[in-house]
Amino acid sequence: MTTPATPVRTRAWVDGVLEAQGFPLEDVSHRLRQPGALVWADLLNPGVDLLAQLADELGFDKRAVEDVVEHNERTKATRYATHTFVTAYATALGPQIPGSIESRLLKSKVSIFVLPDGVVTVRRESDCRQPVFDIDDVVRHWDDNADLLRLGSRALLHGILDVVVDGQFDTIQELDDAIEGLEDGLFDDKAQTRQLQRDTYRLRKELVELRRIVLPMREVVNTIMRRSAEAGLESKDTVELNSWYQDLYDHVIRAGEWTESLRDMITTVFETNLSLQDARLNTIMKKLTGWAAIIAVPTLVTGWYGQNIPYPGFNEFSGVVTSALVSVGTSVALYLGFRHRNWI
Repeated sequence: MTTPATPVRTRAWVDGVLEAQGFPLEDVSHRLRQPGALVWADLLNPGVDLLAQLADELGFDKRAVEDVVEHNERTKATRYATHTFVTAYATALGPQIPGSIESRLLKSKVSIFVLPDGVVTVRRESDCRQPVFDIDDVVRHWDDNADLLRLGSRALLHGILDVVVDGQFDTIQELDDAIEGLEDGLFDDKAQTRQLQRDTYRLRKELVELRRIVLPMREVVNTIMRRSAEAGLESKDTVELNSWYQDLYDHVIRAGEWTESLRDMITTVFETNLSLQDARLNTIMKKLTGWAAIIAVPTLVTGWYGQNIPYPGFNEFSGVVTSALVSVGTSVALYLGFRHRNWI
C-alpha cells in the first residue's frame, strides 16, 4: 500500500501500554499480528481507492466499504464474519442566520471497523479546518482511561461512541435552550410573530434530523453488548467493560428520551403560538367592533337630526345642544361599558 495523501493518525498498544504512534498506514496489518497488540488507525476523508486497498489488506467486507462511501447511510451496527462495522454521526449546531429557516445541524459521519485487535475509523468532514467530530477528544478519553485499553478493541470503540454521544447531548442541550427562548417570546407582545414562526419551523427541522441520528444509537450499543453476551465472555475484565457499555447505553436512552420530549415541546410551542394568534385576533376584532359601535351612535344621532322634517328643537339652538349631549353621553356610556369588559 502506498503512503496516502489523506490525513492519517495511528496508535499501537501492547498489553494496554502505548508502544507507538504516528506510524505509516502500511504498518497496521503487521502490528495487528503482534502478540498482545491493539492498533488504531484514523482516516479523514479518504479516497475510494485507499479504502479498497485497506479493505483488501485487513479483510473488510465490501458491503461495509460501500456503506463508508454512501453519504446518507443510517446509524447502525452490522456484524460480519471478521469484524463489526458501525456507522454513527457526530453532531453540532452551526451559527444562526437571522431570518433563515435552513437547518443549522452539522453532521460528521464516523465509520468504524472493529477488528478483534484493532479499530479503524473513517471520518467524513465537510470542513477539515473546523471538524464537527474532534478526534483529539477520543484520544484524550483513551489516555484518561488507559487501564481499559488492556481489554481490547471494544474499549477503543467505547471511547469513540462515548465522545459521539456526548456531542449529541451538547447539541440537544443547545436545542433545549433555543426552545426555552421561544417559550419566553410566546407571551411577549413586542416579539415579532414572523420571526418566532421561522425559528419554530427551523427548530422542528433540526429536531427531526437529530432524532434520526440519536434514536438508532440505542440499537447500535445494544448490538455491541449483545455480541459480547452471545460470545459467552464472562471474565472479570469483560464484566468491567460491560458496565461501561451499560453506562453508555443509559446515556443513549436519555438522549433519545430528551429528543422525544423536545419534539413534544416544539409542537406545543407551535400550537400555542397559533392559539395566541387567534386570541390576539379576537381581541383586535372586539376592539374594532367596540370603536365601530361608539362611532355609529353619533352618526345615528346626527343623521336623525339631519332630517328635513320638523322635530323637537327644529331650527332651534336647543336642538343642537340636545343632539350633542345625546351623542357624547351615549358614546361615553358605550366606551365605559366596553372598557369594563376589556373589549377595548
